[in-house]
Amino acid sequence: MAAGDETAGPRLDYAALFAAVPAACVVLDRDLTIVAVTDAYTETTGRSAAELTGRGFFDAFPPEPGDTAAHDAEVQRRSLEAVMASGRTSMLLVNRFAIPRPDGRFEPRWWNVVNQPLTGAGGEVDLIIHRIDDVTEYVRSRRRGNATDRADRADPAETEAEAPSAELFSWAQEIQRANTQLQETTVRTHDVALTLQRVMLATPDLAGHPEIAVRYRPALKGMNACGDWYDVVDLSEGRLALTVGDVVGHGVDAASVMGMLRSALSAAIRVADGPSGALETLGLYARSMDGAVSTTTFACQLFPASRLLTYSSAGHPPALLMHADGTHEWLDQATDPPLGVRMEHVPRPQATTDFRDGDTLVMYTDGLVERREEDIDAGLSRLAGAVRALRTLPPGGLADGLLRAMTQPAGQQDDISLLVTRL
Repeated sequence: MAAGDETAGPRLDYAALFAAVPAACVVLDRDLTIVAVTDAYTETTGRSAAELTGRGFFDAFPPEPGDTAAHDAEVQRRSLEAVMASGRTSMLLVNRFAIPRPDGRFEPRWWNVVNQPLTGAGGEVDLIIHRIDDVTEYVRSRRRGNATDRADRADPAETEAEAPSAELFSWAQEIQRANTQLQETTVRTHDVALTLQRVMLATPDLAGHPEIAVRYRPALKGMNACGDWYDVVDLSEGRLALTVGDVVGHGVDAASVMGMLRSALSAAIRVADGPSGALETLGLYARSMDGAVSTTTFACQLFPASRLLTYSSAGHPPALLMHADGTHEWLDQATDPPLGVRMEHVPRPQATTDFRDGDTLVMYTDGLVERREEDIDAGLSRLAGAVRALRTLPPGGLADGLLRAMTQPAGQQDDISLLVTRL
């Protein structure tokens, strides 16, 4: 405490404070490794903190032999994976999970479980608080309280009073079954979305460009895979074309439209006179397709020999050119309406700027910068600040850092495609 400072309080030992929390909790990292436990947790499970800390959760608490036990462990695992994938709290009610004892036996136990995500500064789930409440005695008492026991009781009012408790127990089991199905669906949908991304956003020319990193992240709600795209195309004379785009809508319909537009733009930009010509061709094509009108896209060509960058935008958020010294510019001098919205063909604008060694080009879709009830300028400012802070990282690390910095703790409501190029 500083001299004369009578308001300063005692310094808190947060590790000791957490250990003393009067609830049975364990903290897990992204690999489901135990990093901290409360004293109440060690008392409930009969295991010391030294035995648990640093071990994988399912190594410390392996399932007992048998199909039923394997299913019980899988329910626990899916709940934890759902929290990691969705960033949302998961609950398990009256969940059976046996505890291994020193003599090798497994003691059947029932728990109410809450898995609560803890997000880092970037918004991704870094840790999970796994809280348990032992309801074993309640379950056993319910099983002992059979109809014969109740019929033998002299006081009918006592039997009647237990009815709400029995009904609540039944509801808890029904809720648990529904919750398990929901968690399985969440994890399965997330996996399907990422699989579609890998298939539909295959980028063969990317393999020859270690200076480029691409990322795709589906939205949390529904199967919102592949509404957005990125692409990398090698051109003649050492030139390189980069594109990102965003189809209106979500799901399978948007994914199919995205696939056709992405392929069409990849072909057009190989033969057109610059990015604007490619977008003019794509705009005409979009007018002939259901669901393609109002798609936004940003296309650019890099000329490494002359250190020039030419670009054109069809209603898309501007790309960010971050210079190595931390200054930046938005590529917003060649912006036109989205694809297909004009009734008549009008030539699209095109602009050119120069770049220097060590500069970074960031192209993205609007899910990275847009938030509900927030002006888009706030998102753009946040992006510029994040790129400036991360600009010394290699492209892959920068891309991952941007996703952590720009996405919200509860997850984003729109798909994100991201393309980072070190110039």
